[in-house]
Amino acid sequence: MEGRPVRESASELSEFALPIYANTLGNLLGGRIMHLVDLAGATAAMRHARCPVVTASVDRMTFLHPIRIGQLVILKASVNRVFRTSMEVGVKVFVEDLETGVVLHTNSSYLTFVALSPEGKPREVPPVIPETETEKRRWREAGERRRQRLEVRARALEKERLEAESAGSQSP
Repeated sequence: MEGRPVRESASELSEFALPIYANTLGNLLGGRIMHLVDLAGATAAMRHARCPVVTASVDRMTFLHPIRIGQLVILKASVNRVFRTSMEVGVKVFVEDLETGVVLHTNSSYLTFVALSPEGKPREVPPVIPETETEKRRWREAGERRRQRLEVRARALEKERLEAESAGSQSP
């Protein structure tokens, strides 16, 4: 498969923080931000893979600054690395106060998406080609994050297996 440059997956999503998505403090709900992160990430993944994708995992999300109702939320996403049928996508969230022009980075997250065939099965994805030094760094770091994710998943599956064995041995 011929690779595609990171820049071809880049996506940007902007939306006003509307009152319908406010918490009781007048800030955008964290769940709404998470929804937007998933949409921006899926857009980048689909641009790269050129097929439907599903979210397989979302790494930790820390909120650095609140987003107030009326401010502009800006999300920037691109594919960091491809692993056969899955891709890590990085999403950065910014808030812009349109009255002052101040832009703040509110949070970043890494999501893993799996590309799907027309039958709904995982399918192979073309490799991503990092061109800039930043893209190359993100590509390397994505490999380490994947290793950590797989370790956590293996531990969780082992724990589940042991709990199921324990529950089975306690049956009458």
